[in-house]
Amino acid sequence: MRTLRCLAAICALTVLCTTTASARAERFRIGRLLCFSEPRVGLVLGSTQAMRCVFTGLRPPRQYVYEGRIRRVGLDLGVTSAGTLSWAVFARNSRIGPGTLRGSYVGASGNFALGPGLGANVLIGGSRQSVMLQPISIERSIGLNLAAGVTHLTLGPRGPQ
Repeated sequence: MRTLRCLAAICALTVLCTTTASARAERFRIGRLLCFSEPRVGLVLGSTQAMRCVFTGLRPPRQYVYEGRIRRVGLDLGVTSAGTLSWAVFARNSRIGPGTLRGSYVGASGNFALGPGLGANVLIGGSRQSVMLQPISIERSIGLNLAAGVTHLTLGPRGPQ
């Protein structure tokens, strides 16, 4: 019960911090990033997952594919199946291209799964720190897991198939 309270406090704090940071600069919603992750095993102090991501731009409608890796440092106990993460994407301007989302994103995350699971991730970064992945992402997975900590997401161009 105490761990759940701690997880809720971390999520609330990250939403507050992200809302404050986004108020400083006008941002445009440029699209949605949908990432498909591999199964994850929490290693008590962290975890790593490879992902395949698809960015769908709003205007003009375009799609770009990225490879990603998400690393979590902090409390991470349990096992989850492959999952899906979805973010609304905001940027300082509305111009998008194949490398718009390439770069590193850092923030906080919290996940809970007892059967079906949900998670929240607050990440800012990208090219010249100009891209923000919506204050709270939606993460869906199935497993038995509890995680809270700092998250680092790296997005790069898709490699050869």
